[in-house]
Amino acid sequence: MAIGATFAKRKTPAKPVRNWRGAILHWLRRALALAALILLAVGLALWWAARWTPPREQYPLQGVTIDAGNGPVHWGSIKAAGADFAYIFATDGDRRVDPMYARNMAAAREAGVRTGPIHRYDLCKLATDQAANFIRHVPRRADALPAVVWLDYDDRCPDRPTRALLLSELATFLAQIEAHMGKRSLIAPGPNFEADYKVTSGIARTTWLRRDFFAPDYGAHPWAMWQANDYVRLSGADGTVGWNVVRPEGMSDE
Repeated sequence: MAIGATFAKRKTPAKPVRNWRGAILHWLRRALALAALILLAVGLALWWAARWTPPREQYPLQGVTIDAGNGPVHWGSIKAAGADFAYIFATDGDRRVDPMYARNMAAAREAGVRTGPIHRYDLCKLATDQAANFIRHVPRRADALPAVVWLDYDDRCPDRPTRALLLSELATFLAQIEAHMGKRSLIAPGPNFEADYKVTSGIARTTWLRRDFFAPDYGAHPWAMWQANDYVRLSGADGTVGWNVVRPEGMSDE
């Protein structure tokens, strides 16, 4: 038999045909499984964040921050959730008032929760006008917790005064509201605000600092109160509330 005929009878091996449909389905299954794991992890993280509070044995005194965004608050449920006190947003700048402030203060006291007012300081408004707004809407009470001055940036106000001017205005504001309340106030600067203005080294007041899940590491001196979680969800309030702890006496920063 001729060599040519021998080669002619041999069949050329068929090229493997890729199963593109199967490969795509396999890839999709893996992608969907990965997406499901990611969604599960995110869901667990959100579930944990909505419930986490610092250990009670380390921080015996704990409480909430409440504003109008929390809707009609059921204060009995808030107390049952472990809140020993509540700070309630009262006034903002020189005109604005939290519409739920008076109702929240009265209902919280009726439920046996100690309360204190918060004023959002506005860099675009005069200190005397802001103090007048606070004094007009926050009555003096011997059993009230010290007022808090909330210091942070606001998109509604583009002004950025010098540090010297801010400290001077803030001192004026504090002097006026403290004369009204009969006790010294707390200052609560956010981390960015404190980094820019170093308020805690310029104003000699007890500080309330903020950092989710980890103790704050900013400020010129140790914090007295820490907003530890701004994502807590409680059955007695709409949305999320801030959860705060008081520094125990003798606690170090280490």
